[in-house]
Amino acid sequence: MENYRNLSVLMFPWLAHGHISPFLELAKKLSARNFTVYLCSTGATLNSVKEKLSENFKNSIFLVELPLPEFSNLPPHYHTTNGLPPELMPILKEAFNQAGPNFLEILRNLKPDLLIYDSLQPWAPKAALAMNIPAVDFITSSSVMTALMMHVFKKPGLRFPYSDSIFYHSHEASFEKRLQDKLKGHFVEKLPVIECIEQSSDIILIKGFNEFDGKYSDYLTKLTGKKVIAVGPLVQEPTIDDENENFEIIKWLNKKEKRSTVFVSFGSEYFLSKEDREEIALGLERSDVNFIFVIRFPKGENSKLEEALPKGFFKRVGERGRVLEGWAPQAKILSHVSIGAFVSHCGWSSILESMQYGVPIIALPMHLDQPINARLVAEVGAGIEVCRDVNGRIRRREVAIAVNQVMKGEIGEFVKKQVKYLQSKIEEKGDEEMDRVVEVLFQVCLKNQNKKNGFH
Repeated sequence: MENYRNLSVLMFPWLAHGHISPFLELAKKLSARNFTVYLCSTGATLNSVKEKLSENFKNSIFLVELPLPEFSNLPPHYHTTNGLPPELMPILKEAFNQAGPNFLEILRNLKPDLLIYDSLQPWAPKAALAMNIPAVDFITSSSVMTALMMHVFKKPGLRFPYSDSIFYHSHEASFEKRLQDKLKGHFVEKLPVIECIEQSSDIILIKGFNEFDGKYSDYLTKLTGKKVIAVGPLVQEPTIDDENENFEIIKWLNKKEKRSTVFVSFGSEYFLSKEDREEIALGLERSDVNFIFVIRFPKGENSKLEEALPKGFFKRVGERGRVLEGWAPQAKILSHVSIGAFVSHCGWSSILESMQYGVPIIALPMHLDQPINARLVAEVGAGIEVCRDVNGRIRRREVAIAVNQVMKGEIGEFVKKQVKYLQSKIEEKGDEEMDRVVEVLFQVCLKNQNKKNGFH
């Protein structure tokens, strides 16, 4: 094992876009450094991957389909979380967890040197380790959320060391209780995320960069006893296809002044309630700035944008705003010179994309880890959060205030400066983090090979 050329890696992400995308970007980085990569997922998720994989990778990244057991109410096109009706999520998770035997067969056939797995399938590293294949956990969520979760598990009842800035608001108590209840139940039935961390080799890979969230990676290292290594933002670069498929929105953006427009999107798998959708729309109308508002509906739900938004909305905003249904070329839009802020749910991939393109965040977290990510954004000065009422409801007035503060006020000048600094750090480092990742993965494989050969 003198170089990376002879190493093969099986990569196994969870079925959500926010997981598939960073795994794919990591696969590209590894393949560019002479690893042979097998990316394993369901047919439904691999269909979207094929669209993003250029001919350059045809001899280094190979797609491997994982068949899921048949469920009468879960046809194959629902073997992905993208657009999945929320009531089917437990069934998809059950089907995925029952795919262990099929995954084992893939391992036996490929015999990779290394497995890089996600945080929701602890049965995958167990299968690999039983075959003497080293396994490394790749965490695609934030180190701040993972560190908080591990702290609650390892040190129950003790104050989180960073709780002055990282906390749940009172209206988010249900998220905090859900987290604590899950971790308390770990002793009865292990929480997959915890079990996946425990089964990783001496290292854990995590999506992020040290200038942004490094202290939480360090604390996670302390809590787990495993070296947590940042892999960088792993942001997918905009493609020519993105621009071609959405030429009208890019053409519209080209007519807007520099940093005059806000991009509003809540991820590929979150569906706004009618009330939230209307309050956000009316807040954007009241803010009096240009905007692109992306709205998604679950697969099979027939909704018209005119009916989904307040009556007369389109007429009142006119050329100032555009509403897109379904998918939007997020990277292409964020990298456009006319974009001045990103109203985001604070999914981790969206935050890092915003940092890479130097766009301040106006945080509107919706559930689970997103409030914690939003607090991190505020802590590092990369954006501000929209205030909610005492019951946690979104109000149009507060949406308008937050948008205007970032787009027009002194607060906006500060966050823009801070985001530009973080963007410069990403650019300065280039592939430095990835080179380090490649080296440690090589050492993991080398250590395992020596063990097999009787060397210690």
